[in-house]
Amino acid sequence: MRDIIANMFGTGENIVFILLSVLIISGAVLMISHTRLVQMVVSLAFVFLGLAGIYVLLEAEFVAFVQVLIYAGAVTILMVFGITMTRRDTEETQPHRPWHNALLLIGVLAFFGVLFFSIRRANFPAGEFNPGEDNTMAIGELLFTKHVIPFELLSVLLTVAFIGAIILAKREEE
Repeated sequence: MRDIIANMFGTGENIVFILLSVLIISGAVLMISHTRLVQMVVSLAFVFLGLAGIYVLLEAEFVAFVQVLIYAGAVTILMVFGITMTRRDTEETQPHRPWHNALLLIGVLAFFGVLFFSIRRANFPAGEFNPGEDNTMAIGELLFTKHVIPFELLSVLLTVAFIGAIILAKREEE
C-alpha cells in the first residue's frame, strides 16, 4: 500500500504541493460561490496563504513573505474595512438550486483529477537550477538603492488611494 501511495504521489514535497493546491482551488471556488462579501474575502485570504506556501516550496521565501504580508494581510484587511464602511440596505436572496452544489463538486473533482494526472504524466526537463546565493538580499539592495524612488511613490499612491476611499465612503454615508 505504501508503494502505491509513494508511486502515485511521489515525495512528501508533492503531497504538500497537492494539499496547498487543494487549498488554493477550494478557496477560489468558495470565493466565487459565496454571496456574502465577508465570506468571499476570507476565501480569498486562504488562496493568498496557499500561494505563499507554494512560494515556500519553490524556495522563494521573500516572495512568500511579501505574499503573506501584503496580500493575505494588508489587502484582506483593506477589503474587510471597505466592506464594513459601506452600507448595504438591500438583503439579497439566493435562488434555490438543489443540484448546484453537487454539480459544482463533481466539476471541481473532475478538473482536479485531469490536472493531477496530466501533471503526473508530464515529462519535465531535468536541468540544473541555481537559485543564487541570497536572492532576498539582492532584492532588498535593488529595492532600496536603485528603485527607492518608485518604491516610495508607490507607497504614497497607495496611501492617497486609501484616504480617497475613506472620503468617498464618508460622503456616501452623509
